[in-house]
Amino acid sequence: MEILSKLVYVVMLLSAAGIIALVLLQHGKGADMGTGFGAGASGSLFGATGSANFLSRTTGILAAVFFASTLALAYFATSRPRSSGGVMQNLPAQTVPSGPVVPGEPATQAPPATLPEAGKPAPAKPGDIPK
Repeated sequence: MEILSKLVYVVMLLSAAGIIALVLLQHGKGADMGTGFGAGASGSLFGATGSANFLSRTTGILAAVFFASTLALAYFATSRPRSSGGVMQNLPAQTVPSGPVVPGEPATQAPPATLPEAGKPAPAKPGDIPK
């Protein structure tokens, strides 16, 4: 799918460059005044009336190609699969070391913490101050 989107992107750039070139080649409405005095379209490359029709049709075709490639790129941008979870969801579970980590030794997993039952005091640990 990525190769196809790059191909459509290249087609879009080429059609945009073609539209720019063809618009610059066409003459505006004010250029028709010069033809009344003998200058202008009679010596053009496409004949007296062919240049306007050829350039206008080619510009229209390139505009349609540009529009279609823009729609195709918009479709490719929105059709990518989306993840349903957060960034941290797919990470593996990590173990917490129980003591200091020494380089070169495997980390040991901490024993599960036990919660005291309701109504009973927590068991005394070495170093606790009695109440």
